[in-house]
Amino acid sequence: MTAAPVGADWLAARLGHEGVVVLDASVGANRRKGPWIPGALVFDIDGEMSDAASDIPHTMPSDAQFTERVRGLGVRSADQVVVYDTVGIYSSARAWWMLRAAGFEQVAVLDGGLPAWRAAGGAVSGTPAEPPARAGDFTARVSPGAFLGRDDVRRALGSPGVRVLDARSRGRFAGTEPEPRAGLRGGHMPGAVNLPFGELQDGEGRMLPGARLRARFDELAGGAQQLVVSCGSGVTACVLALGAEVAGYGERVAVYDGSWSEWGLEGAGTPVVTGEA
Repeated sequence: MTAAPVGADWLAARLGHEGVVVLDASVGANRRKGPWIPGALVFDIDGEMSDAASDIPHTMPSDAQFTERVRGLGVRSADQVVVYDTVGIYSSARAWWMLRAAGFEQVAVLDGGLPAWRAAGGAVSGTPAEPPARAGDFTARVSPGAFLGRDDVRRALGSPGVRVLDARSRGRFAGTEPEPRAGLRGGHMPGAVNLPFGELQDGEGRMLPGARLRARFDELAGGAQQLVVSCGSGVTACVLALGAEVAGYGERVAVYDGSWSEWGLEGAGTPVVTGEA
């Protein structure tokens, strides 16, 4: 499987084949509204695919929790999984990262998501598929360092070999736009660099070609031994992780799971600066 996202034609040629699993990983206002790619199952990042015990949204579940929930979708270790969302490439990258981090290698993102699928003439369904009665056999083992906590990021910000990339909009990064979640300060981590996730895509929600992604990452992070990607709640940070993978930086990437929902909390005691960087 190539690191690049797969196109609608690629999926159309395999849809319905034994061992091909399609997951709708849409979040927020885009979640569960449909339509769905035929046979698609719901990968609910707003719900069961996040740790309900955490005060921070979209936190990665424990290995045991994630194993149970992915098995509940019938996913088996030998399957080919394709994840998509209704926007383009937005929350699908989060599902891709979660599965990859947990040791599931055969997972790809549908380039352009549901809009690209429909534009290519792909059929749609009014309802998602029901999980099969047969449980899956996948066992999650999250790689150490795939997700970082607040203290890890504190240390990373002081390391000359690490670059922290923030996927939020330029206004939120600078502190000139309000945060969508209550109780969060505006601004960014000192030393972080802004790379809005949409800048890695064309105007139709597809990832840019590998050479252009490589040039962008070289410009912002060339020479860094590690990249830490962050956003509002750990979702669009994974678009940066996907772009880094395509650009050849994949082995160096870690996702700050709490992202700004943790770092930016009022009273958190974490340093915040405003203005462009």
